[in-house]
Amino acid sequence: MLQAISLSKSYQSYQALNQLNLTVNPGEVFCLLGQNGAGKTTTINLFLGFIEPSEGKILINNKEIASHDDERRKHLAYIPEVVMLYGNLSALENLDYFSKLAGFNYDNQSLTGFLNRCGLQETAHQKHLSGFSKGMRQKVGIAIALAKNASIILMDEPTSGLDPKATAEFTQLVKQLAAEGKSILMATHDIFNAVNVGSHIGIMKQGELIHTLKASDITAADLQELYLQTI
Repeated sequence: MLQAISLSKSYQSYQALNQLNLTVNPGEVFCLLGQNGAGKTTTINLFLGFIEPSEGKILINNKEIASHDDERRKHLAYIPEVVMLYGNLSALENLDYFSKLAGFNYDNQSLTGFLNRCGLQETAHQKHLSGFSKGMRQKVGIAIALAKNASIILMDEPTSGLDPKATAEFTQLVKQLAAEGKSILMATHDIFNAVNVGSHIGIMKQGELIHTLKASDITAADLQELYLQTI
């Protein structure tokens, strides 16, 4: 479980995040909507420990995590908008390298299994990532999260720039991860996909979480109207 309690971040007079209270339980996909500068990426960076909070607490599995606590690395995985992997290495080599950084040493059969689970065709396993599409790189990124055995996955605009087919494949994969009990927090601009993949949706404005609702309680059209009224 991932939790923020009265989490705030300020830069002198600028309040990037203000008293955020948010919980993502196992098996949930919490989608954060909001304009650029609303606080979505700040929230993710605070959870990852990239920046320190000005106030508030971050809890992982009901345990408070300090900014420099390596405990979070055991539980968290991060899928950014552009997955930063080594273009001169193959998908298998990237997966092997990042798995070992996390303390896992898998054989080739296990590595192949992770990539297969993420829908990366086997003909691409031995190819360099420099020739991969964004959707293919996202699959390798998720394979790394699986190999790391992360219980919580943070995603920042993961479907940005994906074509409809790749978006559908990614959405199905996220649903599978949630069904396996992963806690997923996703920052996105994609209202339709938020309704499609999310279990819960939050709308942020100027560093505050204005609305929180269940995805099953709202249509994409109604969510769009609420979003436009909010921002």
